[in-house]
Amino acid sequence: MADHKVLHDKIHEVITEVGKVVVGQDYMVNRLLVGLFTNGHVLLEGVPGLAKTLTVNTLSNVLDLDFQRIQFTPDLLPSDLIGTMIYNQREGKFEVKKGPVFSNLVLADEVNRSPAKVQAALLEAMQEKQVTIGETTFKLDRPFLVLATQNPVEQEGTYPLPEAQVDRFMLKVYINYPRKEDELEVMRRMSNQSFDDSVRSILSKEDIFAIRDAINDVKVSESLEQYIIDLVFATRFPKDYGLNEEAQYIQFGVSPRASINLHRAAKAIAFFDGRDYVLPEDIKEIAYDVLNHRIILNYEAEADEVSTKQVIDAILNKVKISK
Repeated sequence: MADHKVLHDKIHEVITEVGKVVVGQDYMVNRLLVGLFTNGHVLLEGVPGLAKTLTVNTLSNVLDLDFQRIQFTPDLLPSDLIGTMIYNQREGKFEVKKGPVFSNLVLADEVNRSPAKVQAALLEAMQEKQVTIGETTFKLDRPFLVLATQNPVEQEGTYPLPEAQVDRFMLKVYINYPRKEDELEVMRRMSNQSFDDSVRSILSKEDIFAIRDAINDVKVSESLEQYIIDLVFATRFPKDYGLNEEAQYIQFGVSPRASINLHRAAKAIAFFDGRDYVLPEDIKEIAYDVLNHRIILNYEAEADEVSTKQVIDAILNKVKISK
């Protein structure tokens, strides 16, 4: 366990270091690290100006990883993302020019501002961990993690991500406005012209893989594994779990990716807490981020102003752990 203690301390160092630049977004930082250490992509949603980009930038500096930021716009092309073939006149042949997706950490900024073709190119890279340019397929570097930000769909100039593509994100994290005291601190820092936003690098690739291995070793009891399955099935067959009121609002339950990701993410939450076993609280804590983008509600829910959070609340209240 000594090694685990060292890795655990390093995670806290990362959080402290990011906190030197980013104020009041501990929840976002925690979820980004869950994604990184469980090999799952993360979608961040919130209005502009909530430090989503700054947080990912800072995190990439604290991790010793290659980083690329891609600003998604309506005129972006798939080749701007994955790369293309360029004709070399001197050599008289085509050469591959790799795009920014060839990096360890890719920030897809405002991913829902680009058309479907570009979104599909990114999401294919996320799923397959490889990219085809011309007739050649290239493996992407490990670790490969996409951290995408999107504006709320109600905003102008957005192209909503299709449900099947959103499902490929392990977590969807809603970013809220900071608290008063945090915003006061942000204001003071940013108005200081000499504010230093440099951070030191703490985690290497080897550390990241070691933490991934340590999280894999975290134990989940059979009753908690069954609990995860029950939570997932309650979204598909709500009436079987006494969720009669919620049943009228759910159009589609979650996919099998939800149970896989709940299992993996709960292990990460336990490890961050210094434990080598999962508690029910770990599953409940991460359930919202794993399920909120996978439960598809119908128009009735919209008319009655019922949110996915309310549905997940009801599921967590009703579904019990079998002994």
